[in-house]
Amino acid sequence: MSEWVSSAIRVLEADGNRSADTHLHLFPLPAEWGIDLYLKDESVHPTGSLKHRLARSLILYGLVNGLIDEGTTLLESSSGSTAVSEAYFARMLGLEFITVVPRSTSREKIDLIEFYGGRCHLVDRAEDISPEARRLASGCNGHYLDQFTYAERATDWRGNNNIAESVFSQLEQERHPVPRWIVVGAGTGGTSATFGRYVRYRRHETRVAVVDPEGSAFFDGWAGVADAEGRPSRIEGIGRPRVEPSFVPSVIDEMIRVPDAASIAAIRLLKERTLHWAGGSTGTNLYGAFELISRMRAAGETGSVVTLICDGGARYAETYYDDEWVAAQGWDLAPHRDRMERFLDGADW
Repeated sequence: MSEWVSSAIRVLEADGNRSADTHLHLFPLPAEWGIDLYLKDESVHPTGSLKHRLARSLILYGLVNGLIDEGTTLLESSSGSTAVSEAYFARMLGLEFITVVPRSTSREKIDLIEFYGGRCHLVDRAEDISPEARRLASGCNGHYLDQFTYAERATDWRGNNNIAESVFSQLEQERHPVPRWIVVGAGTGGTSATFGRYVRYRRHETRVAVVDPEGSAFFDGWAGVADAEGRPSRIEGIGRPRVEPSFVPSVIDEMIRVPDAASIAAIRLLKERTLHWAGGSTGTNLYGAFELISRMRAAGETGSVVTLICDGGARYAETYYDDEWVAAQGWDLAPHRDRMERFLDGADW
């Protein structure tokens, strides 16, 4: 191992030591339910999203496997947040970073990638990002980080201060320290694989639910449909037109399809009730968590549910939080908002 690689690993590990743990917030639910809903706030990472963990893991994976060295150009295919975090780490290590992103990616995310020194290569079709990144990597002798393949294996699911270990450590003093449900979305499948493997490894009774936006192929893939196909997701960061190699269906106990309009209604409700300003995938998580909590109530169960704030809402000020933009998507938020409001007031889901 070269002196440069050794130094790079030390730098990345130091970042992990500074920033791996994040806050666990309580969402206000009626006290008489006996159910606690926690939001793991991944938006407070230095690069503002859950993908900060993944980006560090992917680059470490490349370093220890001898795929990255001084002067290596790093490439990725990303709808935004992973690339933001990878650009941050690439700059930290003095490496060039190029990401292939759909042309529809929010301007705010592209600005962040460029702020950290990354370059964006735009393509018209979201399904073209991976083959285009692979082509660019081969043309410049670079390393394709390939989050959609390596997310599930680059993260240490047994511990080492990963997100699952962090959640269970933070719950130790709570009244329901072992949650009944963990609720996450799937963009690569890395987070659901980490939680799913960890709870089995630690022999917890916790179940893992994955929420999936409209049109995504993950739900059908989990249900056993061979060669499941979908369409590009309108909820940035989760949902894919194909079942990615890093998606591990066997460690997932439940999948819930969530309407796109419901995801956006949920983040607006979250902001009003907690002041936490989050992106669309957080709304998908929250809506799915409400559905599972409704099942617990119907069964007379108490306990805890944990989900994630995946990234901050400032990245979506001109999209998910803009009424004109939302109307242009054909989304009617009102029925979903009304359903959630009534549920939180004690009505059935």
